[in-house]
Amino acid sequence: MTELESARPTPVLEVEDLHKHFERTKGFMRKVQGVVRAVNGVSFTLHQGETLALVGESGSGKTTTGRCLVRAIEPSSGNIHYLRDDDRIDVRAAARTELRELRQDVRMIFQDPFSSLNPRMTLQQLIGEPLLINNRVSSKAQLRERVAELLELVHLNPSYMNRYPHAFSGGQRQRIAIARALALDPKVVIADEAVSALDVSVQAQVLNLLKELQSERGLTYLFIAHDLAMVRYQSDRVAVMYLGKIIEISTRDEIFDNPLHPYTELLLASAPVPDPRRKRKRITARGEVPDPANRPSGCEFHPRCPYAQPICVIETPELTVAAPDAPSHQVACHFWQDLSLNPNPTNTKVDQT
Repeated sequence: MTELESARPTPVLEVEDLHKHFERTKGFMRKVQGVVRAVNGVSFTLHQGETLALVGESGSGKTTTGRCLVRAIEPSSGNIHYLRDDDRIDVRAAARTELRELRQDVRMIFQDPFSSLNPRMTLQQLIGEPLLINNRVSSKAQLRERVAELLELVHLNPSYMNRYPHAFSGGQRQRIAIARALALDPKVVIADEAVSALDVSVQAQVLNLLKELQSERGLTYLFIAHDLAMVRYQSDRVAVMYLGKIIEISTRDEIFDNPLHPYTELLLASAPVPDPRRKRKRITARGEVPDPANRPSGCEFHPRCPYAQPICVIETPELTVAAPDAPSHQVACHFWQDLSLNPNPTNTKVDQT
């Protein structure tokens, strides 16, 4: 292997033209009234050891994308391949046994720790369940030992293993969920809004824990989030979603310092700046997010875009490489080269002297 080849990131998950459509039905006969295209042609590659963040407004298709990757819900079309050693596993075509093995390597952390943990099970049962189902332990003593290790891994006291979830705070419950996700030593973790249900003071602790675990265990994260401040701290690359499509994807610094899509500019402008003395120019989009069952023609952001031109109503822009010297930066906009977008639209900065 050459030095250049060894420097290239190793892909672990490849997604190509992923679609997920839900039928809208009405009445006793469940007559189809329309189709909601929740995910509408998503493509990306997740590389070993990185954190890729999926960001966008509520309803943009982030969570649906994440659940399709492990077939928690069945995709409508598209290709999902998981790369393990020399194997290339077709997730959509995987049989029940192969899918069960895949889910040992690709695990999910859900948004709400209050509903993702069974209140009738102790911590030993909750964390130990995947170990028992997948025959990772052979005795009760080994099970207790492994559960104790996992609790220590997420900085919880092993003596808690006989307690029930109601005895813990939100942050502690999410640590329990993380311990359960790591029980089978996965390679990829899909974190679906993993800290959004927690207090702000606790969010930083859980994010630091996830970074620590990634460093120690070489984990790969797909981080689904809407908090841009957290995304900038946590991610290596960022994919911006709108109405079920990725409309811009690049490295974290490129997205935050050099956005090319008007929707990305809008998202960045909506994020609060932790400085009360900094005044910012207000950027707002026209109208509301369109109905996914009645999508606009052409560029689907054009009804809200302040830079829209007649061609935007007619022709759908493809996700293309922004520049030869920045192949990792891709954008779906007809006029990205003509726009001068500001990632931090500031009018005035108060003198701090």
